[in-house]
Amino acid sequence: MFNKTLLATAISSALLTGAALVQAQEKDDLDVASGDGFTISGNVALTSDYRFRGISQSDESAAIQGGFDAEFGPGFYIGTWGSSVDFDCNDECGGYDGSLELDYYAGWSSAIGDTDFGIDVGYIYYDYPGDNGDEGDYGEVYVAGSWKDLSISVNYSDDYYGGTGKFFYYAADYSLGLGHNFALDFHVGYNDFDENGFLSSEEDTYTDYSVALTYSVAGVDLSVAYVGTDLDDNDAWGTDWADDTAVFTISKSM
Repeated sequence: MFNKTLLATAISSALLTGAALVQAQEKDDLDVASGDGFTISGNVALTSDYRFRGISQSDESAAIQGGFDAEFGPGFYIGTWGSSVDFDCNDECGGYDGSLELDYYAGWSSAIGDTDFGIDVGYIYYDYPGDNGDEGDYGEVYVAGSWKDLSISVNYSDDYYGGTGKFFYYAADYSLGLGHNFALDFHVGYNDFDENGFLSSEEDTYTDYSVALTYSVAGVDLSVAYVGTDLDDNDAWGTDWADDTAVFTISKSM
């Protein structure tokens, strides 16, 4: 479940709180190994609350995260990303009590000719080793289109987290450079479930959103984000996991 880089925008995302995406937070990768059409990069982060698609994955507590990416010309990539998680809500959310999330992804991205347009397509698998709940692991395919600093993405799973059926995620992200190493990132996502088994209420759709301000200094990114959803506590297993909140993150590429 992803705060995972701009890739995580497509996959999650991601790339914000976490992955990636950066689910979506973006990372500014620094190549640590490179060859002819091949680069390897890494990233590590500490966040005050791992939010994936607006919902806390760490019981509103701090999480440590990190990953590696390998890129192959022309435009192919593979990678892995991990985060500590805490789904401590007893039987109300299916007994999912693992402490680790590991994501594996692969895809292809490219600019479209000599234009400002780009495309990114791929697959991501979410793995929760040590989780006692049934069918927590799942996969998604994704496609994203970008124009300058704007990206639009769609993710699809044929059997979402916890075996809850088909799922679509539609997201839009915009990054605004403010100069002097500051950036302002906007995100909105729409979660559409084929069945109403994922949330604890009868809701089968919800919207998540975030606004993040990032300052980069000495190779370190410091960010504060306002993250939230339109869900109520009764939709989120009687917890505050989907409430609006501020999230603080420090991250570094390597």
